[in-house]
Amino acid sequence: MSESASTTSGKPERAGRDGAGATKKRGLFARIALFVRQVIAELKKVVKPTRNELFTFFVVVIVFVLAIMAYVGLVDLGFGRLALWVFGG
Repeated sequence: MSESASTTSGKPERAGRDGAGATKKRGLFARIALFVRQVIAELKKVVKPTRNELFTFFVVVIVFVLAIMAYVGLVDLGFGRLALWVFGG
């Protein structure tokens, strides 16, 4: 990970502040343009997964979803039987 050249204390410099500490108010369109530039910069960092990574991620998600489904199903079955026992059925 790389730090930007404008950081000295390890914290990123806040946009809209000059060296004297006074705040500079940005206009609406300037803030929108800054947002769009930051979004584009973040999108350039995105890395596409390889075919093998994609398959691995798919399998992990499917196994996790099946495990959660089984857990919720068993808890539901347990609460259902408990309700029948408490209220009679």
